[in-house]
Amino acid sequence: MSAILWVDDEIDLLKAHILFLEQKGYHVTTAISGNDALELVSSQHFDLVFLDENMPGLNGLETLPLIKEAKPMLPVVMISKSEEENIMDQAVGAQIADYLIKPVNPMQVLLSIKKNLHAKELISEKQLADYRTEFSSIGASISQARSMTEWMELHRKLCGWRIRLLGTADPQVRQILDMQQTEANHSFAKFIKAHYTDWFGPNEGQRPLMSPNLLRTKVFPLIDSGNHVLFVLIDNLRYDQWKAIEPLISDRWRVDADDLYCAILPTSTQYARNSIFAGLMPLEIQRAFPDLWVYDEEEEGKNQFEEQLLRNQLQRLGKGYSMRYSKGNTLGHKAHSAKALAQHDLSVVVYNFVDLMSHARTDSAMMKELASDEAAYLSLTRSWFQHSDLRQLLNEAADMQLKVVISTDHGTTRVMKPVRVVGDRATSANLRYKLGKNLSYNPKEVFEIRRPEAIHLPKPNVSSSYIFAHGDSFLVYPNNYNHYANLFRDTFQHGGVSMEEMLVPIITLSPTH
Repeated sequence: MSAILWVDDEIDLLKAHILFLEQKGYHVTTAISGNDALELVSSQHFDLVFLDENMPGLNGLETLPLIKEAKPMLPVVMISKSEEENIMDQAVGAQIADYLIKPVNPMQVLLSIKKNLHAKELISEKQLADYRTEFSSIGASISQARSMTEWMELHRKLCGWRIRLLGTADPQVRQILDMQQTEANHSFAKFIKAHYTDWFGPNEGQRPLMSPNLLRTKVFPLIDSGNHVLFVLIDNLRYDQWKAIEPLISDRWRVDADDLYCAILPTSTQYARNSIFAGLMPLEIQRAFPDLWVYDEEEEGKNQFEEQLLRNQLQRLGKGYSMRYSKGNTLGHKAHSAKALAQHDLSVVVYNFVDLMSHARTDSAMMKELASDEAAYLSLTRSWFQHSDLRQLLNEAADMQLKVVISTDHGTTRVMKPVRVVGDRATSANLRYKLGKNLSYNPKEVFEIRRPEAIHLPKPNVSSSYIFAHGDSFLVYPNNYNHYANLFRDTFQHGGVSMEEMLVPIITLSPTH
């Protein structure tokens, strides 16, 4: 039962209001002076104070800061006969929770209580009711989705609910949402198995926007229209992570386009990011630039040549842009000032922090505790961005009137189910896909590609093939199976087939003014 303190020198005139609140389940204590109120606040617990502004002796405006000094977090609602602006300003400056003008009616008082004491509960209850209403609709969409457009719309909807329920919902409801996401990924994997290969064959015209066409479709046209463009690629950024950080830039940026595109398989940096910058599928990169392609089993860095691949793409397309490229875990801010970037037609910043955060969760028990589930992972993303130098750069870019495109090379998914795979020592180490020869596995548990050239992937040997994990599974060798199954269960991984890994954001922003 919430405890209310009502302070008014004419408290006898408010008996009907007090009775109304008590009938609603509130315990109301009364006081007729500021001094009485201070004694009660110091000796008893209250959840909310109604404070009359005009009282003899210690008036409301004088009592208010003394209450705040004693109980800084105690919400105080000021009640006054006066609508004078200076009185309101004084009350607001002293951090009142609400301001009511006499005569007040009981419903006004009740509404103020609900707003100040029960807002989170009411919002949560409404969200839960809305989600329950839409639960069946989402289930129907999962079973009926037949095109990538429909899958993208479903992914938006699921991500939207994850954000809406973030931190406010009953954990059991979030668990239901997670189960619905699992069901959706199971059906999405069937869709990818049925259609992915066709997108590189006779049905190429039905292929969605994918990694090799991203820049020429979403970035280059902006430059051709006369804009200076900052392209920010945040490695490993999921769509729900973008929606978690979007409110933090809404005061400076207008979202012109909030789109999704389909990352190629494998959904790993080596393949997907190189494809973006080259404007080519990996097989074409390997054939055109054999010195720039590094196979999985080779120890060389897999993304050393992104800038060179990008410059080759610009030259191939006849784009004479002045261009600047940089990559890092932080920006080294002076070298990446928006003023410096504005001197180029195209500035590219590859930012790796989110990927590092994801891998740190795997390697560090403390990080795993901080990002214990999907909701905590999103909260951690938001907290990072709020204090990041990337946010500072975006604020400066708004001042310089740059056009900004934010995207990623792939997303990541939380894995729970180990799947056994046997391969030789040259087999790739990624937990969500394997490239190797003579792989042994249960074909029902993976998406297998025996002819990599069919989906424009290179292969180091004639007999090499790819397999991709889907849903929440990850690929584990029989040697020390239990150790590695326990080590990587409940971690975030990428490389395979899931909505979170493949359906990723491409966002276009313009300064608000």
